[in-house]
Amino acid sequence: MKHYNSLNEYYVNKYGKKVYKLSINGGMTCPNRDGKIDTRGCIFCSKGGSGEFSTEFSFDIEKQLENAKKRVEKKTNDNLYIAYFQPYSNTYEEYEYLRDIYYKAIKPDYIVGLSIATRPDCLDKKILELLSEINKIKPVSVELGIQTIHNKSAEYIRRGYSLDIYDKAVENLHKENIDVVTHVIIGLPFESEEMILDTVKYVGKRTDGIKLQLLHIIKDTDLETEFINKKFDVLTLEKYTDIICKAIELLPENVVIHRITGDGDKRALIAPMWSADKKRVLNFINKELDKRCIIQGKNFDNSQ
Repeated sequence: MKHYNSLNEYYVNKYGKKVYKLSINGGMTCPNRDGKIDTRGCIFCSKGGSGEFSTEFSFDIEKQLENAKKRVEKKTNDNLYIAYFQPYSNTYEEYEYLRDIYYKAIKPDYIVGLSIATRPDCLDKKILELLSEINKIKPVSVELGIQTIHNKSAEYIRRGYSLDIYDKAVENLHKENIDVVTHVIIGLPFESEEMILDTVKYVGKRTDGIKLQLLHIIKDTDLETEFINKKFDVLTLEKYTDIICKAIELLPENVVIHRITGDGDKRALIAPMWSADKKRVLNFINKELDKRCIIQGKNFDNSQ
């Protein structure tokens, strides 16, 4: 049963074939790390800037793409890929440098689009013009890590910008016909189920795509210290699945769901350990979706 508008289905409908993302490293940093806002980063963010699956940084972008392609080419014969600038904040650099690496990333024929992970507060007018320029050549999407709409949670995780900054960034990107993908973390400390679902509802009215990400406790982060000191607990698989099912039901049908869980570096994972078995987690969630008959935007279970 089809439960939600998945990224795989979206790509097949758009390009006629299966498409894989190639995670590459632009050598960026982040205003939450270089001292502009803070030096510690977000409380949950790994030293790799949440880019553990990207290639090592190199100025040779095409070589990075080729190396990333080798990782997945056995999974596909279609040879269609999205160039994905993943670690840190990938619009947080000088204009000329960004222009150079973006154009290098879209140059290969096998690259059909460009995906850029960044922060809403790193999108000035000149950068927006650059993204718009490239979007006329190959489709561009921008990923924004809002994580939560709640002020206390945002302060706790050290996000470093207010909700209106996210709203303005989405508005500006949409003016340039650029798709927005929003990251939401499920299971942030001290957030209730109601708070989590309020974030999902808020984002669902604004974004084109969403990544629903389980909170991971990663080694050598400040969140690990909080967890070890028993300041909070993580979600069980059962509770996480319950929230995901409710989130899917809430999201409009047009919103592409890019992720319903997450799989960080297992060597650095502290908790929850059940999340390390991604295949088991996805099977568990899908079985629960079947059981509840939940479809994105509509619940067909008359008993609820």
